[in-house]
This record gives sequence, C-alpha cells and structure tokens, in this order.
Amino acid sequence: MTDAPAREPLSLRFRALRHRNFRLYFIGQLTSLIGTWMQSVAQGWLMHRLTASAFMLGLLGFCQFLPVMALTLWAGVVADRVDKRKLLLATQSFALLQAAALATLVSSGVVRPWMVLALAFGFGIFSAFDLPARQSFLVDMVGREDLPNGIALNSAAFNTARVIGPAIAGVLVASIGEAGCFWLNALSYVAVIVSLLRIRVAPRSEPRASLATLDTLREGVRYAWSVRPIRNLLLLLGVTAGLGFQYNILLPVYTRDILHAGPGVYGMLVSAFGVGSLLSAVLMTRSLDRWGLRRNLLLGLSSAGVGMAVFAWSRVLSLTLAMGFLTGFGLILYVATTNTLLQLTTEDRFRGRIMSLYTLMFVGTAPIGALLSGWLAQRFGAPVATSASAIVLLGGALWMSHRLRVIAAREAASRPPDPPVAEKLG
Repeated sequence: MTDAPAREPLSLRFRALRHRNFRLYFIGQLTSLIGTWMQSVAQGWLMHRLTASAFMLGLLGFCQFLPVMALTLWAGVVADRVDKRKLLLATQSFALLQAAALATLVSSGVVRPWMVLALAFGFGIFSAFDLPARQSFLVDMVGREDLPNGIALNSAAFNTARVIGPAIAGVLVASIGEAGCFWLNALSYVAVIVSLLRIRVAPRSEPRASLATLDTLREGVRYAWSVRPIRNLLLLLGVTAGLGFQYNILLPVYTRDILHAGPGVYGMLVSAFGVGSLLSAVLMTRSLDRWGLRRNLLLGLSSAGVGMAVFAWSRVLSLTLAMGFLTGFGLILYVATTNTLLQLTTEDRFRGRIMSLYTLMFVGTAPIGALLSGWLAQRFGAPVATSASAIVLLGGALWMSHRLRVIAAREAASRPPDPPVAEKLG
C-alpha cells in the first residue's frame, strides 16, 4: 500500500472544518491556547527570575504535572460517563480563575515561589480532567471518518498558538512584566467557554455504567494491555515523553545563563519549537495509511533526538533556533501520529479511558522527567540534561525501527504466496 498523493485538495486537507461544531471549537481553542502558551512562557521566566534555580524550574514542572499522573485514569472514567462538553466547560472555567489568581498575585507584587508552585498544582488538577475529555470529544464533533483530520487540525491549532503565544509573551514580559501575560490568558478562556456554549452535540446512546469506578478503570487498563498496538504505543510514549520531552523546562536556563539573553530571545526559542511543531501538524492533515503513520513515528523520534542533541551544545543563536525547529517538528509528528493511531484502533466505549492513558503517558510521566532533568541541570549543567533526553528519544527511534521490521516480516509471512510462473501464463 502507498501513501495518499502529496497534492491532496485543500478541501480534503481541512475537511474536519466542514463540521459547524468543530469550527466553533477550533476557533475557541486557538484563542485560548495562545493565552495558555503566553502564561507558560511567563510562568517559567517568573520562577527563574525569583529563584535563579534550574531545580526550581524542574519542581515547577513536577507540581504542574503531578496531578495529571495521579488523577488522569479516574478522569478517563469520568469522561466516558458524563457529558464531555459540560466537563470541558467546568475545566476551562477553573483555568480562567487560576490565571486570574496568578495575575493578581504578580500585579500586586506579593508573589512568592511557593504561590507559583501551588497555582501550578491547581492547574494540573483540572488539566487531568480536561485533557482526556478534550481528546475524546473530537469524535463527537467530526465522526470517525474525519477523526484523523480533526486530530491533525487540533494539533495545528495547538502549535499555531505555540508560535504566536511565546512571541507575544517575550515582548510583554520585556515591556510590562509577567502579569500582562497572565491577565490576557485569563481573558482568552472566555473564547473557548463561549464556543463550548454554542456547540450542539446529539446525545449518544450509550448504556449506563454498571461497573464501579475502580472496576471501570481496570476494564480500560485490561483492554489497553490486551490490544498489542495500543499497548506498544502507550509504553513507548510513556518512556519517551517522560524522560525525553523535558527540554522545555530548561529554556529559561539556556536563555539567561548560556545565551546570555533576555525574555525576547526566550520567546524566540519557544516559538522556534512551535514553528517546527506547526509544520508537522499541517503535514499530518494529509491522508495516510497505517504504514505511513508508522513511519511517522520513526521519523518523528529520529529528527527530535538529533535536533535535541545538537541544541544541547549549540552556543550560536541561529543554530539553536534551527535545532529547536527540528526538535519541535519531530516531537509533534511523533505525538500526533501516536494519538491518531490510538484513536483509530480504540473502540468508542473505551475512548475516554484510552485517552486518559494517553494523557498519563504523555503528560502524567512529566513530573518524574521534570525533576530528573532539573536535578541533572543543577548538578551537571543544562546541556547534559538535554543530551540525556536526546539519548532517550534516539533509543525510542531504534526500538521503533526494530518494530517496523518485525511488523513488515509478519505481514509478508501472512500474505499468500505468488502463483507459479506457469500458472500465471495459463
């Protein structure tokens, strides 16, 4: 089988936007995510300004992602049982309040590192419910036929925001301080809340849950473990994301201590990763068969690992930005492809729970990696910590290369043999 032609009509490349609900959601999400990335950049800069400690940056990541690790499996059960639109309205409203609280503390001049850590922990609590609900809600808006395109466009919105948000944040932090980013983020949540209020999704005829919450959770885990493609995808994501994706918490260190620059360059670094990510998200809007998607996993891990290894030791801004672009391209190509393969393989009744496992492996493993990366950077320097992440990604690429050979051999063995030449000739 071969991939779809590269010159696919634009109407097909963006076909998920044919759905009114998805258009509303896409616009609201894009606006809100720009604010979220502004807050992320400003929050990291604020913590480094207050403490000048790489370990505290790692602790900030630990606090923000620890609730995801602890709660996301339960959140997946909740997402499978409740109205996902109402759940998202609740999580986005809490996120608005968290951003406003952080903005108020910074504006009043009373902010302390422990306050930033506590609010990051609060953000992690409702993120644990928001992420699996958001991922599993896509199929309700676009259907299974347009689901891969919806996932790709959702990723494109995330990474468009990843380009725009940090660029704006760099300017605002340099000119008016971090508080402006936090206030604008709080305002941006209004867009997604309004879009969710306008979405109308037909109620789905699903049987009421007859199992207790813990039994429902175990059922989802057993299902994921019993389906080999799902199991392999989740385990690989857990290792590579948990230990290999932690470069971002150290970007303030690269900016201030290695490149000796200010918040403008910090915003440029985050945006460079975002531009690469956006390109890979746009490429994911193409129609690909399963072999094309599997190859994306290998390409994504390989390019991210190489880019991160060079980024770690670069001292020239242009090369650093170029390697940030390559790393961002590879990471999102890998993550978006993993998401697509999981959703295409999963039965609808398990979707929320599988997406909660995806969130656990993608985001919930980050506390361990963040603390480890912060400790390595504090003790041996940021380049050593980032190089360790690059080694993990390249190890994942080697394992993926092995798996592709095994799958190819298995599929070749299962195909019927070609008929003898004499039979072909009649």
